[in-house]
Amino acid sequence: MPLLTPASVRVLLAEHGVRASRSLGQHFLADPNTARRIVRLAEVEAGDRVLEIGPGIGSLTLALADAGADVLALELDRHLLPVLEHVVGDRAHVVVADATTVDYPRLLDDAFTTSDISRPGTHHGTAGSTWKCVSNLPYNVATPVVVRLLETAPTVEHLLVMVQREVGERLAANPGGREYGAVSVKVAYYATATLAGTVPRTVFVPEPKVESTLVRLTRHDQPPVEVPSPEGLFELTRAGFAQRRKTLRRALAPLLGDRAGALLVRAGVDPRARAETLGLEQWAALARAAA
Repeated sequence: MPLLTPASVRVLLAEHGVRASRSLGQHFLADPNTARRIVRLAEVEAGDRVLEIGPGIGSLTLALADAGADVLALELDRHLLPVLEHVVGDRAHVVVADATTVDYPRLLDDAFTTSDISRPGTHHGTAGSTWKCVSNLPYNVATPVVVRLLETAPTVEHLLVMVQREVGERLAANPGGREYGAVSVKVAYYATATLAGTVPRTVFVPEPKVESTLVRLTRHDQPPVEVPSPEGLFELTRAGFAQRRKTLRRALAPLLGDRAGALLVRAGVDPRARAETLGLEQWAALARAAA
């Protein structure tokens, strides 16, 4: 089947009696040039193992398959399965699961071998192989899905995800900006994140009310900072950004108590500073001091 256009998307939806779910944040990609552009930016090559989260009706799936990738498509909405299977046939493996709760290590290790996967094609690769994630993520779960992949799926080494513009800016933000927050620090601990381009609203059916952007994430071989525990680091950042208008001494007092000021000084951080001014290195120094 050729890559999908707005007209063919509408025909497919009508023929199968389904529509985009607002509650699931569904907006179907309907532009062949954009689909090819995403695949190109993700540097997908023949034989790559690609996890696609939220394939919808298969617009991006087809482009990934055209590039020769072994595609594992993770879809939550069972109502879309007839359309997805009609579009991609045996060119991808489709798993019905929730991307916010699925066991990623088990899913990826068992890929292309388990009976849970429908309509298998002829794929190669072995358990333990590295993966890329190339996805048009549902807007309402984009951040938790990216974070879960970084935290629990170490074999996913490269991600190129399409998300709402504000979400993308937050994932890739650097210290000092208003977009920078606790999730920015967490992403920086696991990966290098950069904005890879924008996507116009007009390439979706239905057309969303928000703008979209592409975010590229490359996992670090090792975390760039040493901390007693990642959980302790992230607990500190959550507390610091929970009251970002306050100085860190005051914002961290509920977590660190009367020690907050002294610990900040020990970490080389001005107690009068605010959370958005600290980079990953400074947060890590504070985590070490607090431990």
